[in-house]
Amino acid sequence: MPDPTAPLIVDRDDRGVLRLTLNRPASRNALSRELLTCLAAALDSVDATTRVVVLAANGVAFSAGHDLREVGSADEASARSLFELCTSVMLRIRRLPVPVIAAVQGAAVAAGCQLAATADLAIAADSAIFGTPGVKVGLFCATPMVPLARAVPPKVALELLLTGGTLTARRAFDLGLVNRVVPGDRLEEAVEEMVVAILSAAPGAVRAGKAAYYETIDMGEVEAYAHATAQIACDAGGAEAREGIAAFLEKRRPCWPVS
Repeated sequence: MPDPTAPLIVDRDDRGVLRLTLNRPASRNALSRELLTCLAAALDSVDATTRVVVLAANGVAFSAGHDLREVGSADEASARSLFELCTSVMLRIRRLPVPVIAAVQGAAVAAGCQLAATADLAIAADSAIFGTPGVKVGLFCATPMVPLARAVPPKVALELLLTGGTLTARRAFDLGLVNRVVPGDRLEEAVEEMVVAILSAAPGAVRAGKAAYYETIDMGEVEAYAHATAQIACDAGGAEAREGIAAFLEKRRPCWPVS
Protein backbone atom coordinates (compact mmCIF):
# COMPACT_ATOMS: atom_id res chain seq x y z
CA MET A 1 0.00 0.00 0.00
CA PRO A 2 1.26 3.54 -0.77
CA ASP A 3 2.35 5.60 2.24
CA PRO A 4 -0.34 8.31 2.68
CA THR A 5 2.12 10.54 4.57
CA ALA A 6 4.88 10.49 1.93
CA PRO A 7 5.58 13.69 -0.06
CA LEU A 8 4.87 11.68 -3.20
CA ILE A 9 2.28 8.91 -3.31
CA VAL A 10 3.22 6.25 -5.86
CA ASP A 11 0.52 3.87 -7.03
CA ARG A 12 0.49 1.32 -9.85
CA ASP A 13 -2.46 -0.60 -11.19
CA ASP A 14 -2.65 -3.83 -13.13
CA ARG A 15 -3.25 -1.97 -16.41
CA GLY A 16 0.23 -0.46 -16.37
CA VAL A 17 -0.84 2.97 -15.09
CA LEU A 18 1.67 4.64 -12.77
CA ARG A 19 0.06 7.42 -10.74
CA LEU A 20 2.33 9.92 -9.01
CA THR A 21 0.50 12.22 -6.61
CA LEU A 22 2.19 15.28 -5.12
CA ASN A 23 1.31 15.10 -1.45
CA ARG A 24 2.36 18.28 0.31
CA PRO A 25 -1.05 19.99 0.39
CA ALA A 26 -0.20 22.19 3.39
CA SER A 27 2.55 23.84 1.31
CA ARG A 28 0.47 23.84 -1.91
CA ASN A 29 2.63 20.97 -3.14
CA ALA A 30 5.79 23.04 -3.28
CA LEU A 31 8.55 21.11 -5.04
CA SER A 32 10.98 20.62 -2.18
CA ARG A 33 14.28 18.84 -2.68
CA GLU A 34 12.77 15.78 -0.99
CA LEU A 35 9.73 15.76 -3.27
CA LEU A 36 11.85 16.24 -6.40
CA THR A 37 14.11 13.37 -5.30
CA CYS A 38 11.05 11.15 -4.86
CA LEU A 39 9.76 12.17 -8.29
CA ALA A 40 13.09 11.35 -9.92
CA ALA A 41 13.15 7.90 -8.29
CA ALA A 42 9.55 7.18 -9.28
CA LEU A 43 10.15 8.18 -12.89
CA ASP A 44 13.25 5.96 -12.94
CA SER A 45 11.02 3.04 -11.91
CA VAL A 46 9.12 3.12 -15.21
CA ASP A 47 9.66 -0.23 -16.92
CA ALA A 48 8.29 -2.27 -19.81
CA THR A 49 5.06 -2.95 -17.92
CA THR A 50 4.24 0.77 -17.60
CA ARG A 51 1.86 2.13 -20.24
CA VAL A 52 1.11 5.65 -18.99
CA VAL A 53 2.06 7.97 -16.13
CA VAL A 54 -0.38 10.34 -14.42
CA LEU A 55 0.94 13.33 -12.47
CA ALA A 56 -1.66 14.49 -9.95
CA ALA A 57 -1.76 16.41 -6.68
CA ASN A 58 -3.63 16.39 -3.39
CA GLY A 59 -5.14 19.57 -2.01
CA VAL A 60 -6.31 22.82 -3.56
CA ALA A 61 -3.25 23.41 -5.76
CA PHE A 62 -1.35 21.37 -8.31
CA SER A 63 1.95 22.97 -7.30
CA ALA A 64 3.07 26.40 -6.17
CA GLY A 65 6.56 25.77 -7.55
CA HIS A 66 9.80 25.56 -5.61
CA ASP A 67 9.73 25.76 -1.84
CA LEU A 68 10.76 29.37 -1.28
CA ARG A 69 11.96 28.62 2.24
CA GLU A 70 14.51 26.24 0.74
CA VAL A 71 15.46 28.63 -2.05
CA GLY A 72 15.68 31.63 0.25
CA SER A 73 18.09 29.90 2.63
CA ALA A 74 20.31 28.36 -0.07
CA ASP A 75 23.74 29.57 -1.15
CA GLU A 76 24.56 29.57 -4.87
CA ALA A 77 25.93 26.02 -4.91
CA SER A 78 22.95 24.62 -3.04
CA ALA A 79 20.51 26.55 -5.23
CA ARG A 80 22.23 25.28 -8.37
CA SER A 81 21.99 21.67 -7.19
CA LEU A 82 18.28 22.15 -6.40
CA PHE A 83 17.50 23.61 -9.82
CA GLU A 84 19.62 20.95 -11.52
CA LEU A 85 17.60 18.29 -9.69
CA CYS A 86 14.38 19.91 -10.91
CA THR A 87 15.71 20.06 -14.46
CA SER A 88 16.63 16.39 -14.29
CA VAL A 89 13.04 15.56 -13.32
CA MET A 90 11.68 17.54 -16.27
CA LEU A 91 14.09 15.84 -18.68
CA ARG A 92 13.15 12.45 -17.27
CA ILE A 93 9.51 13.18 -18.14
CA ARG A 94 10.38 14.10 -21.71
CA ARG A 95 12.64 11.08 -22.11
CA LEU A 96 10.22 8.53 -20.68
CA PRO A 97 9.08 6.06 -23.34
CA VAL A 98 5.42 6.42 -22.26
CA PRO A 99 2.98 9.36 -22.21
CA VAL A 100 2.78 11.52 -19.09
CA ILE A 101 -0.55 13.20 -18.29
CA ALA A 102 -0.76 16.11 -15.84
CA ALA A 103 -4.05 16.41 -13.93
CA VAL A 104 -4.12 20.04 -12.84
CA GLN A 105 -6.35 21.68 -10.26
CA GLY A 106 -5.90 25.08 -8.68
CA ALA A 107 -2.58 26.85 -9.07
CA ALA A 108 0.19 25.52 -11.30
CA VAL A 109 2.73 28.29 -11.00
CA ALA A 110 6.49 28.74 -11.31
CA ALA A 111 8.01 25.22 -11.29
CA GLY A 112 4.46 23.88 -10.96
CA CYS A 113 3.67 25.49 -14.32
CA GLN A 114 6.94 24.03 -15.58
CA LEU A 115 5.80 20.56 -14.51
CA ALA A 116 2.43 20.90 -16.23
CA ALA A 117 4.00 22.33 -19.40
CA THR A 118 6.59 19.54 -19.49
CA ALA A 119 3.99 16.76 -19.33
CA ASP A 120 3.11 15.35 -22.74
CA LEU A 121 -0.61 15.91 -22.11
CA ALA A 122 -2.51 18.00 -19.56
CA ILE A 123 -6.10 18.13 -18.37
CA ALA A 124 -7.12 21.06 -16.21
CA ALA A 125 -10.00 21.67 -13.85
CA ASP A 126 -11.78 24.92 -14.66
CA SER A 127 -10.35 26.31 -11.40
CA ALA A 128 -6.75 25.93 -12.59
CA ILE A 129 -4.45 28.87 -13.17
CA PHE A 130 -1.01 28.89 -14.75
CA GLY A 131 1.78 31.39 -14.30
CA THR A 132 5.44 32.16 -13.69
CA PRO A 133 5.41 34.80 -10.93
CA GLY A 134 9.11 34.67 -10.04
CA VAL A 135 9.69 38.32 -10.92
CA LYS A 136 7.39 39.26 -8.05
CA VAL A 137 9.88 37.78 -5.57
CA GLY A 138 13.03 38.82 -7.43
CA LEU A 139 13.61 35.46 -9.08
CA PHE A 140 13.01 35.30 -12.84
CA CYS A 141 11.46 31.93 -13.73
CA ALA A 142 14.30 30.95 -16.05
CA THR A 143 13.86 27.18 -15.85
CA PRO A 144 10.03 27.20 -16.08
CA MET A 145 10.55 29.42 -19.14
CA VAL A 146 12.05 26.52 -21.11
CA PRO A 147 8.93 24.33 -21.51
CA LEU A 148 6.55 27.30 -21.33
CA ALA A 149 8.24 29.00 -24.29
CA ARG A 150 7.82 25.79 -26.28
CA ALA A 151 4.14 25.47 -25.39
CA VAL A 152 2.67 28.96 -25.95
CA PRO A 153 3.33 31.85 -28.36
CA PRO A 154 6.33 34.09 -27.56
CA LYS A 155 4.41 37.18 -26.51
CA VAL A 156 2.21 35.16 -24.17
CA ALA A 157 5.24 33.49 -22.58
CA LEU A 158 7.03 36.82 -22.19
CA GLU A 159 4.00 38.49 -20.63
CA LEU A 160 3.73 35.73 -18.06
CA LEU A 161 7.46 35.73 -17.36
CA LEU A 162 7.93 39.51 -17.21
CA THR A 163 4.77 40.51 -15.34
CA GLY A 164 4.10 37.47 -13.18
CA GLY A 165 0.53 37.36 -14.46
CA THR A 166 -1.53 34.20 -14.83
CA LEU A 167 -3.63 32.35 -17.39
CA THR A 168 -7.02 30.92 -16.63
CA ALA A 169 -7.63 27.30 -17.51
CA ARG A 170 -9.78 28.34 -20.48
CA ARG A 171 -7.09 30.69 -21.81
CA ALA A 172 -4.47 27.97 -21.31
CA PHE A 173 -6.64 25.65 -23.40
CA ASP A 174 -7.06 28.26 -26.14
CA LEU A 175 -3.28 28.64 -26.31
CA GLY A 176 -2.58 24.89 -26.36
CA LEU A 177 -0.98 24.64 -22.92
CA VAL A 178 -3.61 22.09 -21.85
CA ASN A 179 -5.63 19.55 -23.84
CA ARG A 180 -8.95 19.81 -22.03
CA VAL A 181 -10.70 21.90 -19.39
CA VAL A 182 -13.40 20.25 -17.31
CA PRO A 183 -15.38 21.04 -14.16
CA GLY A 184 -13.38 20.22 -11.06
CA ASP A 185 -15.59 17.28 -10.15
CA ARG A 186 -14.90 15.73 -13.57
CA LEU A 187 -11.12 15.99 -13.53
CA GLU A 188 -10.49 12.37 -12.56
CA GLU A 189 -13.09 11.15 -15.05
CA ALA A 190 -11.48 13.14 -17.88
CA VAL A 191 -8.01 11.84 -16.98
CA GLU A 192 -9.33 8.28 -16.96
CA GLU A 193 -10.87 8.79 -20.41
CA MET A 194 -7.48 9.83 -21.76
CA VAL A 195 -5.75 6.94 -19.98
CA VAL A 196 -8.20 4.46 -21.53
CA ALA A 197 -7.64 5.96 -24.98
CA ILE A 198 -3.88 5.50 -24.62
CA LEU A 199 -4.27 1.98 -23.26
CA SER A 200 -6.39 1.01 -26.26
CA ALA A 201 -3.62 2.02 -28.68
CA ALA A 202 -0.71 -0.16 -29.76
CA PRO A 203 1.83 0.14 -26.91
CA GLY A 204 4.90 -0.12 -29.12
CA ALA A 205 3.55 2.49 -31.51
CA VAL A 206 2.82 4.86 -28.62
CA ARG A 207 6.34 4.47 -27.25
CA ALA A 208 7.94 4.94 -30.66
CA GLY A 209 5.63 7.83 -31.42
CA LYS A 210 6.49 9.84 -28.33
CA ALA A 211 10.20 9.40 -28.99
CA ALA A 212 9.80 10.34 -32.66
CA TYR A 213 7.86 13.48 -31.81
CA TYR A 214 10.57 14.90 -29.56
CA GLU A 215 13.38 13.69 -31.85
CA THR A 216 11.95 15.42 -34.92
CA ILE A 217 10.28 18.53 -33.50
CA ASP A 218 13.41 20.68 -33.79
CA MET A 219 14.69 19.12 -37.03
CA GLY A 220 14.43 20.74 -40.41
CA GLU A 221 11.61 19.44 -42.61
CA VAL A 222 13.80 17.26 -44.86
CA GLU A 223 15.69 15.71 -41.94
CA ALA A 224 12.44 15.11 -40.05
CA TYR A 225 10.87 13.38 -43.06
CA ALA A 226 13.93 11.16 -43.48
CA HIS A 227 13.77 10.14 -39.83
CA ALA A 228 10.02 9.57 -39.92
CA THR A 229 10.09 7.64 -43.18
CA ALA A 230 12.67 5.21 -41.83
CA GLN A 231 10.62 4.70 -38.68
CA ILE A 232 7.25 4.14 -40.33
CA ALA A 233 8.78 1.75 -42.87
CA CYS A 234 10.31 -0.26 -40.03
CA ASP A 235 7.07 -0.22 -38.04
CA ALA A 236 5.02 -1.35 -41.04
CA GLY A 237 6.69 -4.75 -40.96
CA GLY A 238 6.23 -5.23 -37.23
CA ALA A 239 3.83 -7.47 -35.34
CA GLU A 240 1.73 -4.58 -34.05
CA ALA A 241 1.10 -3.18 -37.51
CA ARG A 242 0.24 -6.60 -38.90
CA GLU A 243 -2.24 -7.21 -36.08
CA GLY A 244 -3.68 -3.69 -36.18
CA ILE A 245 -4.25 -3.72 -39.94
CA ALA A 246 -5.71 -7.23 -39.84
CA ALA A 247 -8.09 -6.23 -37.03
CA PHE A 248 -9.20 -3.16 -38.97
CA LEU A 249 -9.89 -5.17 -42.14
CA GLU A 250 -11.66 -7.90 -40.15
CA LYS A 251 -13.70 -5.33 -38.20
CA ARG A 252 -12.57 -6.55 -34.77
CA ARG A 253 -10.64 -5.16 -31.86
CA PRO A 254 -6.89 -5.69 -32.11
CA CYS A 255 -5.11 -8.01 -29.70
CA TRP A 256 -1.75 -6.33 -29.33
CA PRO A 257 1.21 -8.71 -29.13
CA VAL A 258 3.11 -8.77 -25.84
CA SER A 259 6.49 -7.14 -26.33
